[in-house]
Amino acid sequence: MAPAFGKIVVCGVGLIGGSFALALKAAGAASQVCGIGRSRATLDEALSRGLIDRVGACDAATLGDADLVLLATPVGQMPQLMQAMAPHLGERSVVTDGGSTKGDVIAAARRFLPRQLGRFVPAHPIAGAENSGAAAARADLYAGRKVVLTPLPENDADALARVRAAWIACGAEVHEMAPDRHDQVFAAVSHLPHLLSFALVHELAGREDREEFFRFAASGFRDFTRIAASHPEMWRDICLANRTALLGELERYQGQLETLHRALLEQDAAAIEAVFAEARTVRRAWDEGKLS
Repeated sequence: MAPAFGKIVVCGVGLIGGSFALALKAAGAASQVCGIGRSRATLDEALSRGLIDRVGACDAATLGDADLVLLATPVGQMPQLMQAMAPHLGERSVVTDGGSTKGDVIAAARRFLPRQLGRFVPAHPIAGAENSGAAAARADLYAGRKVVLTPLPENDADALARVRAAWIACGAEVHEMAPDRHDQVFAAVSHLPHLLSFALVHELAGREDREEFFRFAASGFRDFTRIAASHPEMWRDICLANRTALLGELERYQGQLETLHRALLEQDAAAIEAVFAEARTVRRAWDEGKLS
């Protein structure tokens, strides 16, 4: 049986883009995968690891006959990338992205891809990790993971179906959500945790006696701060792109901290235990799949 897709172009061949390429190749769903990126060294590594079949460029030879194009760069790079690729995309090429924010990406698409808007389907794979780059890519990254599509009113049914099919071929569980709702939800459950993790490590790192603190940090610190090892540029772009929603979530969290601050000052054991007990119950329910 012929592959579902002919030529796939992946812009950004790191963890997200490289894993997408590997998964489609492993599933026999792509005839050819072509990579585009800022760093020739990264592209050569992706080529040597078998993530891509050849290195391309943002030109008609690479993009004109592409069946599917994935934008897997940090979201801050996507406007410039869209502008550069717009003149070269084929009429039937479907474009999607893997960005963690959607409002900014969609605004860029409306500005720079107006002709292709019906075939641009925004998406967000919920499968990140603290490691990045081509070396971190793996074929099973999306297996059993959620991918959120945030379709536009202009999207044609074929484009939406093809993006859905690509992620299903990667082994993902595909969901749909309105873009604004997406950004609100992920400000709370993804962007805020990263901000807090980075902030805690940064605060400790600035202390004169930081070596002693890190020497005795154990599993609790490791679990809470694992995501502080994530890509700084990518998370800078995400936080700024989703600034309004993230500020709202940060204010909510500050309110929760103030509640605990007051309880500690007043030595209110009951109030502290009530917060901890509810958090424990909900966390365990989520971990057991009862809130998914």
